[in-house]
Amino acid sequence: MTLLVLGILLWWGAHLFKRLSPGMRASMGDRGKGVVAIAIVASIVLMVLGYRSAESFELGLYPPFFKHINNLLVLLALYFTSPGPSKGAIFYKMRHPMLFGFSLWAIAHLLVNWDPASFVLFGGLLIWALVEMVVINRAEPDWTPNPKGSIAKDGMFFVASVVLLAVIGYVHGLVGPSPFGS
Repeated sequence: MTLLVLGILLWWGAHLFKRLSPGMRASMGDRGKGVVAIAIVASIVLMVLGYRSAESFELGLYPPFFKHINNLLVLLALYFTSPGPSKGAIFYKMRHPMLFGFSLWAIAHLLVNWDPASFVLFGGLLIWALVEMVVINRAEPDWTPNPKGSIAKDGMFFVASVVLLAVIGYVHGLVGPSPFGS
């Protein structure tokens, strides 16, 4: 579990570095982008290794219909992390669609993974996304939404999200449990 926690802490630090230490980040110039990128990749590696190696156990059984809610939330998460909300006509006034989508993804995984390692991983990432929204809002209180796009863009990115969900679900089933059932 130590690697998992270190990975989550590194993820938090890499993402919040610019906001919490703007002077240090600015002094690094363009080199800082590479440092942050390396830290993010390292955090993902640590989280994957930590999650896969964590001794964990089921804390209970979730109701079977949670799997359907999980899949719906992941579909919505994929849409919100796409350019759809900022280029479409429905959610164009939303300030943090990607972080909102990331939060939905974490919640979806918490619904169907009732073990300590999952609570640490997905709970830690959910809390990060919520904190990140607050930190960004405080650092940059003035914000102007993108101009309103078209419903066609919303539809296009939603269809792309459905296709992406099928691909991700297939790959997820190859490396772990199938999100679509046995």
